[in-house]
Amino acid sequence: MSHASVAVVLRRTGLVVAAALLTGVLIAAQVPPRVQAGDLFGQLRAPGEAAFTVGHRGDRASAPENTMPSLELAMDELAYVETDVRLTRDGVPVLFHDVTLERIAGVDGRIEELTLDEARRLDVGAWYDDEFAGATIPTLDEFLAALAERPGARALVELKAGWDRAGVRTVAGLIDRHNLRTRVVLQSFSIDTLLAIRAASPSTPRIMLTRELPADPRPLADQLDVIGFGTPLASVRREPGAVERAHAAGLAVLCYTLNSDTDWAEVHRLGIDGIITDEPSDLDAWLAVTAPGT
Repeated sequence: MSHASVAVVLRRTGLVVAAALLTGVLIAAQVPPRVQAGDLFGQLRAPGEAAFTVGHRGDRASAPENTMPSLELAMDELAYVETDVRLTRDGVPVLFHDVTLERIAGVDGRIEELTLDEARRLDVGAWYDDEFAGATIPTLDEFLAALAERPGARALVELKAGWDRAGVRTVAGLIDRHNLRTRVVLQSFSIDTLLAIRAASPSTPRIMLTRELPADPRPLADQLDVIGFGTPLASVRREPGAVERAHAAGLAVLCYTLNSDTDWAEVHRLGIDGIITDEPSDLDAWLAVTAPGT
């Protein structure tokens, strides 16, 4: 082969390599980096360090759960707000906790049986107090828009029941539309849902909710690619070393739903990272005395 031919081959090879490198860079640029527990929750707590406060379904002590008044109170005052998402019959994510509509709306049926228009006609505030009569079920889009307007606000969003990849993509698309990927954590009790999140939106941070925290949470966290666990206090009591092992692996541990200073004091001693509560104002007041400066 002549020198000229060798030069042509080398140039072509160089172009192929350069194109491959450029393609790799472009692909990498399109994939958001994976968020770690410390990015969202700050340094994981040691025993005696104050947990952050999470308003359970908003500030339920002051307004009806999972309504915009309750959620906005929590977003304005707390480190995190927690809410629940279900899909209407026409596939719109809305904020609603219960399996049935009876307790909150006073009617038979399920949210999944209604279209968005039908769901929005329900009164979900009158059961709580006449002051909130006429409150409607918020859409996830409406909630995320309010969250985006508050730079210091963050959210735990529980996907209720089982979700497939298409449903997860709808939720993840809304999170991305509002540029909230580093401020919203998805969570679920359903392993199938967590696997669907991993498949459909792998860089979306997520937490496994579990009534039984494993003695060593690391293998399960690796399997599901979660950044932490939400669990009852009783579960942590049964496995006192699990929190330390989780923290050693960079995993957060949150406890739900704690509403007494006795329980708050216990998780404070254990170094739990976040407390989900129905009494956020009382918890904040308790922390101000117990851990001033937080």
